[in-house]
Amino acid sequence: MLTLIRREILDHIVYFIAAVVFSAILIALLTAAMYHFESHEFTIFAGLSIAMLVILVLGFSAMGVTQMYLDRNRRISAFLSALPVTGSRILAARIITGLLAILTVLVPVIIASIVLGSIFTPPIPIYTGYVADIFTTVFLMVLACYCLGLLTGWTANKIAPTFGALGLNLVLVFLVFVKGFGPDIKFLLVLVIVACLIRTWHKFISTPL
Repeated sequence: MLTLIRREILDHIVYFIAAVVFSAILIALLTAAMYHFESHEFTIFAGLSIAMLVILVLGFSAMGVTQMYLDRNRRISAFLSALPVTGSRILAARIITGLLAILTVLVPVIIASIVLGSIFTPPIPIYTGYVADIFTTVFLMVLACYCLGLLTGWTANKIAPTFGALGLNLVLVFLVFVKGFGPDIKFLLVLVIVACLIRTWHKFISTPL
Protein backbone atom coordinates (compact mmCIF):
# COMPACT_ATOMS: atom_id res chain seq x y z
CA MET A 1 0.00 0.00 0.00
CA LEU A 2 2.81 2.45 0.86
CA THR A 3 4.41 1.75 -2.52
CA LEU A 4 1.12 2.47 -4.29
CA ILE A 5 0.67 5.73 -2.36
CA ARG A 6 4.24 6.78 -3.12
CA ARG A 7 3.65 6.06 -6.81
CA GLU A 8 0.46 8.14 -6.80
CA ILE A 9 2.23 11.05 -5.08
CA LEU A 10 5.08 11.00 -7.59
CA ASP A 11 2.66 10.74 -10.53
CA HIS A 12 0.74 13.78 -9.28
CA ILE A 13 3.52 15.73 -7.59
CA VAL A 14 2.44 18.91 -9.37
CA TYR A 15 -0.77 18.94 -7.29
CA PHE A 16 1.23 18.66 -4.06
CA ILE A 17 3.47 21.53 -5.12
CA ALA A 18 0.37 23.57 -5.97
CA ALA A 19 -1.11 22.61 -2.57
CA VAL A 20 1.93 24.05 -0.75
CA VAL A 21 1.74 27.26 -2.82
CA PHE A 22 -2.01 27.65 -2.22
CA SER A 23 -1.56 27.04 1.49
CA ALA A 24 1.09 29.76 1.68
CA ILE A 25 -1.13 32.20 -0.24
CA LEU A 26 -4.14 31.49 1.99
CA ILE A 27 -2.04 32.00 5.13
CA ALA A 28 -0.77 35.31 3.73
CA LEU A 29 -4.31 36.46 2.92
CA LEU A 30 -5.57 35.35 6.33
CA THR A 31 -2.76 37.23 8.07
CA ALA A 32 -3.41 40.37 6.03
CA ALA A 33 -7.14 40.15 6.75
CA MET A 34 -6.53 39.90 10.49
CA TYR A 35 -4.19 42.92 10.44
CA HIS A 36 -6.79 44.96 8.52
CA PHE A 37 -9.86 43.61 10.30
CA GLU A 38 -11.31 47.02 11.10
CA SER A 39 -10.56 48.67 7.71
CA HIS A 40 -12.16 48.48 4.28
CA GLU A 41 -9.15 46.45 3.08
CA PHE A 42 -10.48 43.49 5.06
CA THR A 43 -13.22 43.04 2.45
CA ILE A 44 -10.60 42.85 -0.29
CA PHE A 45 -8.55 40.18 1.48
CA ALA A 46 -11.69 38.23 2.40
CA GLY A 47 -12.86 38.33 -1.22
CA LEU A 48 -9.48 37.12 -2.45
CA SER A 49 -9.59 34.28 0.10
CA ILE A 50 -13.00 33.16 -1.19
CA ALA A 51 -11.75 33.30 -4.78
CA MET A 52 -8.71 31.20 -3.83
CA LEU A 53 -11.00 28.72 -2.11
CA VAL A 54 -13.10 28.31 -5.26
CA ILE A 55 -9.94 27.77 -7.33
CA LEU A 56 -8.76 25.26 -4.72
CA VAL A 57 -12.02 23.30 -4.96
CA LEU A 58 -11.82 23.17 -8.75
CA GLY A 59 -8.16 22.18 -8.56
CA PHE A 60 -8.84 19.16 -6.37
CA SER A 61 -11.71 18.13 -8.59
CA ALA A 62 -9.27 18.30 -11.50
CA MET A 63 -6.87 16.12 -9.52
CA GLY A 64 -9.58 13.45 -9.12
CA VAL A 65 -10.44 13.64 -12.83
CA THR A 66 -6.76 13.41 -13.78
CA GLN A 67 -6.13 10.39 -11.55
CA MET A 68 -8.98 8.40 -13.05
CA TYR A 69 -8.83 9.64 -16.64
CA LEU A 70 -5.09 9.04 -17.05
CA ASP A 71 -5.47 5.65 -15.39
CA ARG A 72 -8.15 4.60 -17.85
CA ASN A 73 -6.32 5.84 -20.94
CA ARG A 74 -2.81 4.76 -19.95
CA ARG A 75 -4.09 1.51 -18.42
CA ILE A 76 -2.06 2.05 -15.26
CA SER A 77 -4.37 -0.10 -13.13
CA ALA A 78 -4.27 -2.82 -15.79
CA PHE A 79 -0.48 -2.90 -15.39
CA LEU A 80 -0.64 -2.83 -11.58
CA SER A 81 -3.30 -5.54 -11.50
CA ALA A 82 -0.80 -7.90 -13.10
CA LEU A 83 1.14 -7.57 -9.85
CA PRO A 84 -0.06 -9.00 -6.50
CA VAL A 85 -2.27 -5.92 -5.93
CA THR A 86 -6.07 -5.76 -5.84
CA GLY A 87 -8.17 -3.09 -7.52
CA SER A 88 -9.51 -2.01 -4.14
CA ARG A 89 -6.00 -1.26 -2.91
CA ILE A 90 -5.19 0.71 -6.06
CA LEU A 91 -8.29 2.84 -5.59
CA ALA A 92 -7.68 3.20 -1.83
CA ALA A 93 -4.12 4.41 -2.48
CA ARG A 94 -5.50 6.94 -4.96
CA ILE A 95 -8.03 8.29 -2.45
CA ILE A 96 -5.45 8.43 0.37
CA THR A 97 -3.18 10.44 -1.94
CA GLY A 98 -6.01 12.90 -2.57
CA LEU A 99 -6.63 13.22 1.18
CA LEU A 100 -2.93 13.90 1.79
CA ALA A 101 -2.97 16.66 -0.83
CA ILE A 102 -6.06 18.24 0.76
CA LEU A 103 -4.49 18.12 4.23
CA THR A 104 -1.30 19.63 2.80
CA VAL A 105 -3.34 22.74 2.03
CA LEU A 106 -5.66 22.91 5.02
CA VAL A 107 -3.58 21.83 8.03
CA PRO A 108 -1.07 24.73 7.83
CA VAL A 109 -3.96 27.18 7.31
CA ILE A 110 -5.80 25.78 10.34
CA ILE A 111 -2.67 26.09 12.49
CA ALA A 112 -2.11 29.65 11.24
CA SER A 113 -5.72 30.64 11.98
CA ILE A 114 -5.44 29.31 15.54
CA VAL A 115 -2.17 31.18 16.12
CA LEU A 116 -3.56 34.40 14.62
CA GLY A 117 -6.72 33.99 16.65
CA SER A 118 -4.71 33.77 19.85
CA ILE A 119 -2.93 36.99 18.90
CA PHE A 120 -5.79 39.13 17.62
CA THR A 121 -8.81 37.86 19.57
CA PRO A 122 -9.46 37.21 23.27
CA PRO A 123 -9.28 33.55 24.37
CA ILE A 124 -12.98 32.75 24.09
CA PRO A 125 -14.47 29.37 23.04
CA ILE A 126 -16.72 31.03 20.45
CA TYR A 127 -13.80 31.77 18.11
CA THR A 128 -12.42 28.23 18.38
CA GLY A 129 -15.82 26.72 17.65
CA TYR A 130 -16.36 29.05 14.70
CA VAL A 131 -12.98 28.15 13.20
CA ALA A 132 -13.72 24.45 13.67
CA ASP A 133 -17.09 24.81 11.89
CA ILE A 134 -15.55 26.68 8.97
CA PHE A 135 -12.66 24.32 8.37
CA THR A 136 -14.76 21.19 8.86
CA THR A 137 -17.16 22.44 6.18
CA VAL A 138 -14.33 23.52 3.89
CA PHE A 139 -12.62 20.13 4.26
CA LEU A 140 -15.85 18.28 3.47
CA MET A 141 -16.55 20.57 0.50
CA VAL A 142 -13.07 20.07 -0.98
CA LEU A 143 -13.25 16.32 -0.36
CA ALA A 144 -16.71 16.11 -1.93
CA CYS A 145 -15.50 17.93 -5.06
CA TYR A 146 -12.44 15.68 -5.22
CA CYS A 147 -14.69 12.62 -5.02
CA LEU A 148 -16.89 14.06 -7.78
CA GLY A 149 -13.73 14.37 -9.86
CA LEU A 150 -12.90 10.72 -9.24
CA LEU A 151 -16.41 9.69 -10.25
CA THR A 152 -16.65 11.76 -13.42
CA GLY A 153 -13.06 11.04 -14.46
CA TRP A 154 -13.63 7.32 -15.05
CA THR A 155 -15.02 7.79 -18.57
CA ALA A 156 -13.59 7.35 -22.03
CA ASN A 157 -14.42 10.94 -23.01
CA LYS A 158 -12.02 13.75 -22.09
CA ILE A 159 -14.36 16.75 -22.24
CA ALA A 160 -17.42 15.29 -20.51
CA PRO A 161 -15.76 14.49 -17.15
CA THR A 162 -14.07 17.88 -16.98
CA PHE A 163 -17.20 19.96 -17.55
CA GLY A 164 -19.42 17.54 -15.65
CA ALA A 165 -17.25 17.80 -12.55
CA LEU A 166 -16.98 21.58 -12.97
CA GLY A 167 -20.75 22.06 -12.98
CA LEU A 168 -21.33 19.81 -9.98
CA ASN A 169 -18.53 21.52 -8.05
CA LEU A 170 -19.99 24.96 -8.61
CA VAL A 171 -23.37 23.71 -7.38
CA LEU A 172 -21.77 22.43 -4.15
CA VAL A 173 -19.84 25.67 -3.62
CA PHE A 174 -23.03 27.67 -4.16
CA LEU A 175 -24.90 25.53 -1.63
CA VAL A 176 -22.19 26.07 0.98
CA PHE A 177 -22.34 29.84 0.49
CA VAL A 178 -26.15 29.75 0.77
CA LYS A 179 -26.47 27.31 3.69
CA GLY A 180 -23.43 28.47 5.66
CA PHE A 181 -21.38 26.15 7.89
CA GLY A 182 -24.17 24.46 9.85
CA PRO A 183 -24.87 20.76 10.38
CA ASP A 184 -27.25 20.58 7.40
CA ILE A 185 -24.58 21.34 4.81
CA LYS A 186 -22.10 19.04 6.57
CA PHE A 187 -24.61 16.17 6.40
CA LEU A 188 -25.25 16.88 2.71
CA LEU A 189 -21.54 16.94 1.91
CA VAL A 190 -20.99 13.65 3.77
CA LEU A 191 -23.81 12.08 1.73
CA VAL A 192 -22.20 13.31 -1.50
CA ILE A 193 -18.80 11.93 -0.45
CA VAL A 194 -20.18 8.52 0.52
CA ALA A 195 -22.34 8.25 -2.62
CA CYS A 196 -19.45 9.24 -4.90
CA LEU A 197 -17.00 6.84 -3.27
CA ILE A 198 -19.44 3.92 -3.44
CA ARG A 199 -20.26 4.64 -7.08
CA THR A 200 -16.60 5.14 -7.99
CA TRP A 201 -15.60 1.90 -6.28
CA HIS A 202 -18.37 0.01 -8.08
CA LYS A 203 -17.42 1.43 -11.50
CA PHE A 204 -13.70 0.91 -10.92
CA ILE A 205 -14.01 -2.66 -9.73
CA SER A 206 -16.61 -3.74 -12.29
CA THR A 207 -14.92 -2.15 -15.33
CA PRO A 208 -12.44 -4.45 -17.12
CA LEU A 209 -8.93 -2.99 -16.74
